[in-house]
Amino acid sequence: MANPVGVPPGSPRRRDAQATRRRLLEAAADLFAERGYDAATVRDIADRAGANQALLFRYFGSKSGLLTEVMAHSGQEQLRTTPPEKLFETTLRGMLTHHGKEPHDRSLAVYLRSVGGADDAAETVKVLGEQYADVLATLSGAEDAALRADLAMAWLLGIGMMRVVVGREPLASAHPDEVCELVLGLLRRLLEGVPAPEGAVPPESGER
Repeated sequence: MANPVGVPPGSPRRRDAQATRRRLLEAAADLFAERGYDAATVRDIADRAGANQALLFRYFGSKSGLLTEVMAHSGQEQLRTTPPEKLFETTLRGMLTHHGKEPHDRSLAVYLRSVGGADDAAETVKVLGEQYADVLATLSGAEDAALRADLAMAWLLGIGMMRVVVGREPLASAHPDEVCELVLGLLRRLLEGVPAPEGAVPPESGER
């Protein structure tokens, strides 16, 4: 976003604008993950951010523009800060807990609860999905690494859909550690480069 006329970078007014924009992104990530795109209103997002609705439209243009930026920001931040071998688990845990410690931990939950809600975000979601799969493919030395990565992404989205959207039991109430241990154990056989989750008990010698 361009600087307001006469407002130099780093000025108090500029810093306030950046802080407000960040609060709106965080509030939107929270509410999109909790309620989905359609149920999260502009008023609710602005109220949670402690900002005026007019500022939301000023910074993002529209509610769909806000969703696009939430997805782009959270997804890119996760890709930037997460080691490839931890990407699947970090994304899975963020979705299983519904609310990660950081906004980017909620990227999958935001997507699952908002899919189809804004056409403007479709291309962003497609590109992010390809980037995630590309990273996962680097963990496999198999000739069909790209296929294996796509299968891993499909599994991740399927787990998220069943737990977050459908609420299928016993998956919906299963402890994140239990789910991660089961899923990552099998994922290692698929990608060959994913470490065991923290605290997991290694299989006994000779176990298949």
